[in-house]
Amino acid sequence: MSSSSTSSSSTPLHNQPAPSSQSQLASLEAPADAAYYPAAIVGFDADGAGRYALRSPATGKVIAEVADCGVEQAKLAADNAQRGFESWRKTTPFERAALLKAWHQAMLEAKETLAVTMAREMGKPIREARGEVDYAASFLEWYAEQARRIDGDILPAQHPDKRLAVLRQPVGPVLAITPWNFPAAMITRKVAPGLAAGCSVIVKPAEQTPITALMLARLWQQVGGPAEVFQVITAERPAAVSDELMADRRIRKVTFTGSTPVGKHLYAKSAATMKRMSLELGGHAPFLVFDDADIDAAVAEVMASKFRNGGQTCVCANRIYVQRGILETFSARLTAAVDALRVGQPEDESTQIGPLVSQAGRDKAQSHIDDALGKGAKRLTAARDVDGFFVAPTVLADVTGDMRIMQEETFGPVAPLIAFESEEEAIAAANATPFGLAAYLWTRNLGRAARVSEALDYGIVGVNDGAPSVPQAPFGGVKDSGLGREGGRYGIDEYLDLKFVSTRLDG
Repeated sequence: MSSSSTSSSSTPLHNQPAPSSQSQLASLEAPADAAYYPAAIVGFDADGAGRYALRSPATGKVIAEVADCGVEQAKLAADNAQRGFESWRKTTPFERAALLKAWHQAMLEAKETLAVTMAREMGKPIREARGEVDYAASFLEWYAEQARRIDGDILPAQHPDKRLAVLRQPVGPVLAITPWNFPAAMITRKVAPGLAAGCSVIVKPAEQTPITALMLARLWQQVGGPAEVFQVITAERPAAVSDELMADRRIRKVTFTGSTPVGKHLYAKSAATMKRMSLELGGHAPFLVFDDADIDAAVAEVMASKFRNGGQTCVCANRIYVQRGILETFSARLTAAVDALRVGQPEDESTQIGPLVSQAGRDKAQSHIDDALGKGAKRLTAARDVDGFFVAPTVLADVTGDMRIMQEETFGPVAPLIAFESEEEAIAAANATPFGLAAYLWTRNLGRAARVSEALDYGIVGVNDGAPSVPQAPFGGVKDSGLGREGGRYGIDEYLDLKFVSTRLDG
C-alpha cells in the first residue's frame, strides 16, 4: 500500500463498477522490507500520524511500518462513518448483497497473499492461515444473503383506521475492536452483518495484526465499496483511539472480541452514551471424554480443538477431563499425537505449531507449565529445544485444581489432563468457572450427549465435534464470556433497532 491519503467516492453503488480480479490482486502484497501501511481512513494524512514498527513473532525482524493513529484520526474516522452511514442506510439490501458477494470473491482470489500476511504478522501456520481466509470469506457470503432477509411485521390493530408496523433499521455507525488471533475472520464476522444491516463500520484491529485488516479494506474499495462505510484505524497503543470513539455519541454500537477485563471496561464506558454492545470475551473450555468414547476419534477432536492456532483461540480446549477407566489409554494416544506435531516457521508448509504472538504470550504459557510441574503435575510429552516466542506442545498429567492452568486461560499449546469418575462430577467440574464460552464432550451414548450438553453452562457446545464454528450458527458466551451473538441469522439482529410505526389512515 502506498503512503498517499486514502480516498474514495461516495457516489451510488451502481456507478462504481468492480475491477477485474487481476487489478484487485495487483495492489496486494504481503508485508516485507518494512513497507509503510497508512490507515484506511478517508482523508487520512500520512504526515499527521506517527508510525510504529511491526515485528514478526517468528523471527523478531521488522516486517512493516504502520500508521500510529490517535485522537485526531479517530475524530476523522467518526466524521466519515456518520457521513457514510447516512448514504449507506439508503441503499437497497440487494445493492449491499451484491457488494458483499463481490468482496467475498475478491478475498478468495487474494487468499495466498492474505494467508502469507497472517503468517508473517502473528505466526499462524500457512496451512491454517489459508483455512482462515476461507472461513472469513464465508461470513461475507452468508450475510450477503441475510441482507435480503431483513424484514418487519404488520401487527393487528384494535381500530380499523390504524395500521401498525414494526421496522428493523440499522443502529448507526459501529466500532469493531478485533483481536490478533484470527485477524481476518474476526473482522468479517463483525463487519459483514453490520454492512448487510446498513451500518457503517470502523475497525480497530489488534496492534499485532493491522495489515490483514488494511488489506480487507483495500479489497472492499476495489470491488466498489464506499471507503467511508468501512474504515480501519491502526494504533500501537489503542487506548486513546478507543476512548475517543467510545465517547462519541455518533457511534451507536460497539462489538469487541478480546479479554474479559477489557470487555468489562468497555461495557462500563458504553453506559455514558448508551451504546449497543456485543462482547465475545475470554473462555476456559472444558473437554469431557467419557469412557464409551471412540478413543482415537476423541483424540483427533481434542487435537483439532486444543492445538489449532497453537492453542491461541478463545474456544480451544483448556481443561481436558477424561473418565478414569480410559485415562491411561487416552493419555498415551494423545501424547503420541502431540509429540508428532511439527514445530517450525509459519510459512513452512509442514509446520503445524508456529510461535506464540508475543513474549508475553510465550511467558504466560510457559509459566502455566512451570507452575503445574512445580505443584506435582507430570509432563508426558518429550522435551524439545525451542527458543524465541515458541512453546513446545505439551501434555500434562496429574493436574489439580490449585494449578494456574486450571484457573486461567492458557492461550498456548498446553493440554492438561484431569480424571473424573461420574457424569455428575464431570458436569460440576466443567461448570466450576466464571467463564462460559465453549465446551466439548465425546460420547457415543445419545442420552448422555443430550443430558450433558443441556447441563453445560456455555454458549457453544460441541458434541463429538472439536471445531463447531460455522457462519450460519450463533457464536458467543454466557457469564464472564460476554453477551450478544455473532454469526447466523441471529448475528444481524445485533446491528438492527426495532421501530414501531402506528399510522392513522384518516389523519
